Amino acid sequence: MLNFDYYTPTRVVFGRNTEAETGKLIREQKCQKVLVHYGSGSVVRSGLLERIYASLKAEGIQYVSLGGVVPNPRLSKVREGIALGQKEGVDFILAVGGGSVIDSAKAIGYGMTNEGDVWDFYAKKRTAKACLPVGAVLTIAAAGSEMSNSSVITNEDGLIKRGYSSNYSRCRFAVLNPELTYTLPDYQTQSGCVDIMMHTLERYLNHGTNMEITDGISEALLRTVIKNAQLLKKEPENYEARAEVMWAGSLSHNGLTGCGTDGGDFASHQLEHELSGMFDVTHGAGLSAVWGSWARYVYKERPDRFANLAVRVLRVSKKDSEEATALAGIEAMEDFFRSIGMPVTLRELKVEPTKEQLLKLAEKCSFGNTRTIGVVKKLGREDMAAIYRMAKG
Repeated sequence: MLNFDYYTPTRVVFGRNTEAETGKLIREQKCQKVLVHYGSGSVVRSGLLERIYASLKAEGIQYVSLGGVVPNPRLSKVREGIALGQKEGVDFILAVGGGSVIDSAKAIGYGMTNEGDVWDFYAKKRTAKACLPVGAVLTIAAAGSEMSNSSVITNEDGLIKRGYSSNYSRCRFAVLNPELTYTLPDYQTQSGCVDIMMHTLERYLNHGTNMEITDGISEALLRTVIKNAQLLKKEPENYEARAEVMWAGSLSHNGLTGCGTDGGDFASHQLEHELSGMFDVTHGAGLSAVWGSWARYVYKERPDRFANLAVRVLRVSKKDSEEATALAGIEAMEDFFRSIGMPVTLRELKVEPTKEQLLKLAEKCSFGNTRTIGVVKKLGREDMAAIYRMAKG
């Protein structure tokens, strides 16, 4: 095992009707004026936003609002939020929504506390020195942004999607009421389940040494999501299943499933970021569309890890060799994705990139052929292009 530094300061308030505690939680942060940040009209139609406002008013907390966050959150909305926050003198940002809203809130927080263009952080030109305090009321179980130090923003100029990680942006608190996810369309629910699984899969499939306890936690988390994703196909208002998936989402991306490892691979995420940046596809669906091709491209570098995944998580019987078991596991994972309505190729994702677009994806993912991605197998630009071609289907 490797040394690790596990830092998870976010307070989690979990369960039914917990959104009613939002005002009290913000008051404990000693903040005076809040920017309430949200996405589409769903939080309005459900009455959630009004309940949040009532909770703030009950604690005497002033607020302003900014909606309109979209999936793959845009830099232009971040800049709008920074301008509004500065004008109104807010000292706390409350994200009401899923990972896109939380990521947008974190970026606004960076922009309000650091001079210069906020995109510089995502373009890796500068390092943030602070972030305005952020809290979250989660409505989608997927990204794990409510407990992670990460955020991902899309710059419309060039359709460039980039992530930035800093402990400054970790949410002060996260309110998790599984009932708030009942009304999600099935496609969004299942895309979220894929994203949750990937955050642990990409830590599990690494190229270093591993801890037995971390492996056990990771395998249990993956089995739990697989079981409950299938259950939610039939029973979308099953509270226990929603709760299992929601908590798995937070644990999957708060660092727990990477303790003692080399940090994991995350090449699939990098490959998908360019897909959703260029084609604006749903993130989880994009991940399932590229994962199998990535796995087949790299599995020979760590057949033991892929074989463990096959046997311990996907219940595949051991084959004559580790490599054969690994391949059977990759196929079993793709069968699971299909069983919950998720694509396993770009064609199933309804994306048909041209040869030129495939090369452009690889060029952007490699930052103009200046970086490699992944740890199971380090991937250069030509490797990335090969995986994108394999994923076409």
